[in-house]
Amino acid sequence: MSESDSGTVTGEGTRAVRAGLPEPVKNEPTLPGPVFAAHFHLPGEVSGPYAYGRDENPTWTHLERAIGELEAPGEDVETLVFASGLAAVSAVLFSQLRAGDAVVLPSDGYQVLPLVRTQLEAYGIEVRTAATAGDAQLDVLDGAKLLLIESPCNPGLDVCDIRRMAVEAHARGALVVVDNTLATPLGQRPLALGADFSVASGTKQLTGHGDVLLGYVCGRDAQAMAAVRRWRKIIGAIAGPMEAWLAHRSLATLDLRVDRQNATALVLAEALGERPEVTGLRYPGLPDDPAHKIASQQMRRYGSVVSFTLPTRARADRFLESLRLVDDATSFGGVRSTAERRRRWGGDDVPEGFIRLSVGAEDPDDLVADVLRALDESGQ
Repeated sequence: MSESDSGTVTGEGTRAVRAGLPEPVKNEPTLPGPVFAAHFHLPGEVSGPYAYGRDENPTWTHLERAIGELEAPGEDVETLVFASGLAAVSAVLFSQLRAGDAVVLPSDGYQVLPLVRTQLEAYGIEVRTAATAGDAQLDVLDGAKLLLIESPCNPGLDVCDIRRMAVEAHARGALVVVDNTLATPLGQRPLALGADFSVASGTKQLTGHGDVLLGYVCGRDAQAMAAVRRWRKIIGAIAGPMEAWLAHRSLATLDLRVDRQNATALVLAEALGERPEVTGLRYPGLPDDPAHKIASQQMRRYGSVVSFTLPTRARADRFLESLRLVDDATSFGGVRSTAERRRRWGGDDVPEGFIRLSVGAEDPDDLVADVLRALDESGQ
């Protein structure tokens, strides 16, 4: 529980339902509909918040305030929404780094990061990488301008000590960016742990319905955020008003979805742990998971994703084909469970039989039964 600016004690569920809503106006909707405008009336001198659709939109404003309230309740932060999570990450990297700078990225992060690395290096930026576990990125941090953390990392679900990483990075003069996609603001608040920026893909559990591509950057420092805003203006990676409105609508059920999905993920992980054909099982919520100790110190919820490995590629493919309540699809965090064999993309350093399974909002008993049945059938 926490106290809002108005003095009313509110929990995260209340905050998720009401975050970013405008002051009530008689006969107006609680959440105004999306504003579809390329330009706004602007007579005379340029003034006011809305002039041209690439710069600002009232629908973005409501959503940005809402995300800011979830990422840093009661604090003065700025949030900017983007067309995708990768657009948000790229905006921070390319707005804060210059030729001759060095940056530290996770070697086990999102599988598109190698493409980002190539572009950074083309601009004369030195890129260093290290694994998430064991705070290994600190070993290559000296002299770097920026540290990008992905915790839990995707898809391996390793965790690092964000507080320690932030203290060490700041002592060495580096900015800290935390990708909070897997945790969501209801699972982890990077800014409270010392990060300068919290970034995420809103495509995943934040919006949770698999119908929106979105990203955001949240930060406290006005000058740093102004540079991010300028990059958004230059590159034009803006969220559409309909996407922003759908995302804001979806926040109202975030607390409910996260609670259900996290609880079911733990039950599923426990069931998978009893299966002899399952190896490399990872879920930070499991007491015996290598990441559990650190995760429990900085996370309030452990996420909806469970990862594990089946003996062979063929076995993994048969398992996915046998599932009835789990779609074979990429992405994660949606209300409908999904799973995939990650090596099919070629960008993750994982075994051929590695499965990333995202737990949805189905009945826990039904979902666990479906997964266990698929394991049985795929082994025949």
